[in-house]
Amino acid sequence: MDSVDVLVVGAGLAGLNTARWLAQRGRRVMLVDRKPRLDQSIHTTGIFVRRTLEDFELPEDCLGPVVRDVRLYSPRRRTMELSSPHDEFRVGKMGRLYLRTLEAAIGAGVDWRPNCLFVGSREHAHGSLVDLEIAGTRQTVEARFLVGADGANSRVARDLQLSQNRHWIVGVEEVYASRTTDESPCLHCFLDPRIAPGYIAWDADDGEEVHLGVGGYANRFEPHAALARLREEAGRYVSLPDAEPLERRGGRIPVGGVLRRIVNRRGLLVGDAAGAVSPLTAGGLDPCLRQAALAAEVADAYLGDARETHLAPYQGVPFRRRFLVRRILRWGLAEVRQPWMAEAAFRLLQLPPFDELTRRVFFGRGSFPLEITAPASSPTATG
Repeated sequence: MDSVDVLVVGAGLAGLNTARWLAQRGRRVMLVDRKPRLDQSIHTTGIFVRRTLEDFELPEDCLGPVVRDVRLYSPRRRTMELSSPHDEFRVGKMGRLYLRTLEAAIGAGVDWRPNCLFVGSREHAHGSLVDLEIAGTRQTVEARFLVGADGANSRVARDLQLSQNRHWIVGVEEVYASRTTDESPCLHCFLDPRIAPGYIAWDADDGEEVHLGVGGYANRFEPHAALARLREEAGRYVSLPDAEPLERRGGRIPVGGVLRRIVNRRGLLVGDAAGAVSPLTAGGLDPCLRQAALAAEVADAYLGDARETHLAPYQGVPFRRRFLVRRILRWGLAEVRQPWMAEAAFRLLQLPPFDELTRRVFFGRGSFPLEITAPASSPTATG
């Protein structure tokens, strides 16, 4: 039977970096994911915000051009222009970034197991016995600590009897090669409950790729039909390629805020599994990197002497308190069910002091209430 200090389930950005940083601290780490390749079946748009770009060193060739402009559209397609003097956003080339991060993790000593299904776990004297399945063959691994980085519908959370996401939206998008235009890179956001109930529709065009997508509550719309409607209409306002999409993406996005119970003596949750996504904007990349850094620090300390006091900084309740305003705004956005309500809200956002609030939503540096940054080395290889 294999024995490891930490078994990480899920190789998204949160799981990859938690595994890597723990391995760099000298821990024996196994990383498993059910996908055979990490550059397949990508779920996230991959928008990195300024705070992340300033605090984490990301490979330049895994990032698109800088985006400084945002254009908002009302249901009647009135517009509101926002511009920043700073490098506010960059869209990640996520397949390449995942592979680069995986390469760095393996280089740090992580035992990588692709095409591997997490079946379940049970408590053991030295942590957990974890059942895995690879190509139809069952294998049991002894792990002192278990990390659930397995997404919004986390099976690890259920096994560890931790909190689970109950509030989410669903998003779908298509990725195209961008047309060559004279327009500067721009993030276009459509506030319209007919195509994105409880969220927004978007067109992120950085001059290299176009990400066209919709998000909303699953019981209020049919995502693929809404995306088709957006594709048909958005061409009147933005430049859309005529070609077939390079990729189609989709998945659940938790919007209830950080969950209450995300750690116990058997393990912890990180990223979407922990609800570490902004309840308002549904942005998750900055939270997942910061939380992964804290997870590695907490897990390493706990593995040192098994004192549960080391786990206290990872409890979710303090994070929930600091997310209170954003959870209230999430509730307000969810209640905008009719186009006239969205139109009225849009007009309000153009007036002081709400115009400044709008700027703070898009350009503020408060994406996640955790000041922790990357450990001594960067989260991804830079070579």
